[in-house]
Amino acid sequence: MSGISIDAKFVVMVMVFAAVFAGVQGLVGVFSVATQKRQMNRRLKTFEKVEGISALVIELRKQRGLTAAGRRGNGRLQWLSDMIIASGLPYDPRRWAAYIAGAAMLGGLGAWAISHNVFVGLAGALVGGIATPLGVLKFAAGRRSAALGFQLPQALDIIVRSLEAGHPVPAAVALVGREMPDPIGSEFGMAADEIAYGATLEQAIERMSERCQHPDIDLFAATVRLQERTGGNLTGLLKLNANTVRERHKMRLKIKAASSEGRASAMILTAAPFIALGAIVMISPRFYGDVIDDPIVKYGLAGLGFWIFLGNLIMRRMIDMRL
Repeated sequence: MSGISIDAKFVVMVMVFAAVFAGVQGLVGVFSVATQKRQMNRRLKTFEKVEGISALVIELRKQRGLTAAGRRGNGRLQWLSDMIIASGLPYDPRRWAAYIAGAAMLGGLGAWAISHNVFVGLAGALVGGIATPLGVLKFAAGRRSAALGFQLPQALDIIVRSLEAGHPVPAAVALVGREMPDPIGSEFGMAADEIAYGATLEQAIERMSERCQHPDIDLFAATVRLQERTGGNLTGLLKLNANTVRERHKMRLKIKAASSEGRASAMILTAAPFIALGAIVMISPRFYGDVIDDPIVKYGLAGLGFWIFLGNLIMRRMIDMRL
């Protein structure tokens, strides 16, 4: 025992590391709980700002980008309206316009600072003002769709237990809106509010299906529509529906795991040319600098970029498996 020596600095470093690790874990836990609580109470906070069910339904519809009557946008920009609704982001035209203007300005200034070309700056402004907002909406819609598919079986189980306890269907739907977090909680809460506003169960679930744009929600809406029109045991149908959604979710995870190698190959093959180009430019700036103004080099690089884009489209089609 006397031959063992402990370095005091090492002990201090271990204690400091343990303290920092515990502090970070505590902060992550606090922020996670706060975020979940804020998401669960978003619809309730909206209810506190308005008076009556009718005002609540109209306000919730406006926040989702719907009209006061609950209709989606029509015309050539219907795809954009559907994307806004599916993203679940609070729709505020003035704030969104400010964000788009800021993104366009940053994109244009960044492109002009790199190239010192007005036309390249305009192209950067278009990319920042159009491509960036659309990418954000698509990312938010995809993340929300994945969360809806994961939460739907739990919501159906809550409805089944509530019905087995003797509660009416509107009360069971409202229970999901109170007990589950977003996004499924807000969707069922809006459906419960519309039922209280005067809509039938079939109409409320059908509108929820149009808002979510998710195949599992469409299956749930079809189940409710079938039961409303032909009768039958709704509890048994919802149990079967929940099991089907769980199996489909498992199949999606298996497909994602099976296609992970293809996605990794696509990312590596796409990033490798740009990494090599960046390394060459940093190590030997004159390697391309002496010939970059040659039209053949410009057209050649443009052609290579097009082939990379085309290859990504082909690989995406190969690994894009849907149920």
